[in-house]
Amino acid sequence: MSGQKTGTSMWKQPTAVWAVVFASVIAFMGIGLVDPILPAIAKDLDATPAQAELLFTSYLLVTAVAMFFSSWISSRLGAKRTLLLGLVIIVVFALGAALSGSVDEIIGFRAGWGLGNALFISTALATIVGAASGGAGSAIVLYEAALGVGIAVGPLLGGLLGNISWRGPFFGTASLMAIGFIAILTVLKKEPAKPAPVRVTAAFRALGRPVLALLAATAFFYNIAFFILLAYSPFPLELGATGLGFVFFGWGVALAFTSVVIAPILIRHFRRSRLLMVVLGALTLDLIAAALVVQNRTALIVTIIVGGLILGISNTVLTEAVMESTDLPRSVASSAYSGVRFLGGAVAPPVGALLAAAIAPSAPYYLAAAAALVGVLILVFGRKALVSADIGHESVVEEAADIALGDA
Repeated sequence: MSGQKTGTSMWKQPTAVWAVVFASVIAFMGIGLVDPILPAIAKDLDATPAQAELLFTSYLLVTAVAMFFSSWISSRLGAKRTLLLGLVIIVVFALGAALSGSVDEIIGFRAGWGLGNALFISTALATIVGAASGGAGSAIVLYEAALGVGIAVGPLLGGLLGNISWRGPFFGTASLMAIGFIAILTVLKKEPAKPAPVRVTAAFRALGRPVLALLAATAFFYNIAFFILLAYSPFPLELGATGLGFVFFGWGVALAFTSVVIAPILIRHFRRSRLLMVVLGALTLDLIAAALVVQNRTALIVTIIVGGLILGISNTVLTEAVMESTDLPRSVASSAYSGVRFLGGAVAPPVGALLAAAIAPSAPYYLAAAAALVGVLILVFGRKALVSADIGHESVVEEAADIALGDA
């Protein structure tokens, strides 16, 4: 298992890898950036919580759909051009969101932002895995570290800038993405080897592989739980933008810590499928606890931070399982899995807000717990098809090629 190969070499990477990791951090900041300013946007633009949550839905829905075609696009344009195109799109639409005059305009610009995000994120994962030294396991930990740091810093930056104006975080993202563009343009001088062209339907055909379909289905329900915890929680917490920023900064730090430090240790000692069952079971219990204490702000914050610890492990294990389970090109596996995964995230935020308004503030957390439990059941009933996710599909020759490319 490549999880065993994450060692001291993980931090000794080519400069080009660090450029992509840096830009990935900024890209992932965009996910949680709007979290602390959702209540402010709803108040200033006369929007309901459900309408404000559509800022997540439009972004994640377009991200999901575009993900299915990102491997096809990158196989034509090449990794570097696809990364740069994604960053340019994010800069343009983040500026559009900053200059918006209504919540509907922001929703539309967030949708365009999602297109750029899909092109960048899917290509970044494949680029890091292909170029990093230390094998696929090390690369995936780096990618998940970027996700954790981005998700941690995003809400904090959003809260601090949002305390000035809800427009601030959007201007901030556009500026940071422009820096990421310059970093990749100047540092990633050598175009990564252009993959063989793939069919436009490659990602959909990939889901015909039972192991990938099972992991993608698990990720769909897992992301419902993930984004209810992230996107709905600002409303019952009833804190200002800065307070919310610090809460979700703590959540993101917890996520980053377990994804980089704890997950690799666990992967070395347990099968990925069994580890996922346990972790998603723990997430189910944490979300039930959140539902029970939703009226107690301090207790709810504790469940959110604990949720971050759990999510960091599950993110890394899920991603590594997907990337190691088939002989498909990594860009194809990544786009197929990510497309289904982000669809779950797109569904969750507005449904959670509507449930809270129609039933009770605790209802979204019960829905999230149920979704996590469904993920456990998928893994339990499909465990016979998950053998390759546990042992890895990558041959010794392929692993050596990864290391040689990373050291080049």
